[in-house]
Parts: sequence; structure tokens; C-alpha cells
Amino acid sequence: METDKKPTITVETTINEQVEKVWEYWTEPEHIKKWNSASEDWHTPFAENDLRVGGKFLSRMEAKDGSFGFDFGGVYDEVKLNELISYTMGDGRKVRISFANNSNKTIVMENFEAEDTNSIELQQRGWQSILDNFKKYVEENNNTQ
Repeated sequence: METDKKPTITVETTINEQVEKVWEYWTEPEHIKKWNSASEDWHTPFAENDLRVGGKFLSRMEAKDGSFGFDFGGVYDEVKLNELISYTMGDGRKVRISFANNSNKTIVMENFEAEDTNSIELQQRGWQSILDNFKKYVEENNNTQ
């Protein structure tokens, strides 16, 4: 018998940038490839994104030494420009990302259903590390287009 509800994990950050730029950097493949990693020894050599309801996304995350890699993808369930993205991952888990404009800052909050292999703490740390890397990338590139 399958459980009705998986535990949900939340990660969050506040980025010193307008929501329009945060959204662009979150959704454009050329930017995704530059920030989508949890640590310096990982990278994302490939990313594609069809940002619309029913559209698919896919990125390839790999250890820089070539020792391990995996594809991360899913299908969009809801997209509200500069506000909300929700999707279903390839394994069926749900993710919801909100973008809240707060003066000249943007609050990004991700809620995702936990998987069964790794501890909730490890999953939270991993997703938070990627989100922190995203914040750093956006803030370091805040004067470029």
C-alpha cells in the first residue's frame, strides 16, 4: 500500500535582485548550466527548458572528475511568470517554487517532496546548497545581461 503524502522539504533564500532577473536566471538554460550544482566539484554541462504547462525540462548534473552523473528532469504543472513554477519530477515527486518580489529583493522558496533513499536532512542540505549557489550566481552577475 502506497502512502498518501510524502514529507515535504522547504529551502529558501533572499536574493538582492529584481524578480524579473531572478526568474530569467532560474529558467534560461545558459544560466542554469552556470549555477546548477551543490558544490564546486559538480557542474551541469547540459540543460534544456520548455517553460510552459506540459513543457519538459532536463539537465545533466555530473561530477567534474567524471565519476558520477545523473539526469534531472520533469514536466511543468503550473507556470505564473515571475511568481510560481510547479512541476512533477521524473520519479513522480512534486516541486513548487515561489518567487516573491520584496522591494529590490526576491525571496525564492522551494517546497519539494522527499525521496526515500537519502535522509531528509541530506536532501535539504543538497537543495539548499544549489539554491545558495543560485543566489551567489545572480548577485555576482547583477550588472550583466
